[in-house]
Amino acid sequence: MMRRRRLLIGTAVGVAGASLTHAWVAPADSETFEVARPGAEWRKLLTPDRFAVVRASATERPFTSPLLHEKRRGNFACAGCDFNLFSSTTKFESATGSPSFWAPLDGAVGRTKDTSFGMLGTAVHRSRCGSHLGHVFNDGPEPTGLRYCMNGVALTFKLITV
Repeated sequence: MMRRRRLLIGTAVGVAGASLTHAWVAPADSETFEVARPGAEWRKLLTPDRFAVVRASATERPFTSPLLHEKRRGNFACAGCDFNLFSSTTKFESATGSPSFWAPLDGAVGRTKDTSFGMLGTAVHRSRCGSHLGHVFNDGPEPTGLRYCMNGVALTFKLITV
């Protein structure tokens, strides 16, 4: 009886751990994108961690992205197609362990319904290449009230010099 309980508890913990690291959102493959590449080409262009997030909808572990603490003036771009997504002026500290923004640049992102693990959420992808970026929530600051919780590995940073 005790071994069975340990097995059940261990399985539950393993499933919970997997849910914390993977969103399991289907990539936005049903849309047509300006930048389209076969999977093998994406694998050559991206690191394994980046590929897992932007093409397979994984989620990086919280507090692991160097972009979490990026405070310089610039733009955050898509790691898949290198086009700008967010201005640093919309970045804020959300205490979630992921770079967070209250608004994307105009036309930069698309949204997909995410019903993984029985929850209803909204996944965010790059409108130009379909790369999975993260999720958007309704608990952000004004003026939008939105929190775009992005995977840092799905982003690059472009410094603006004056």
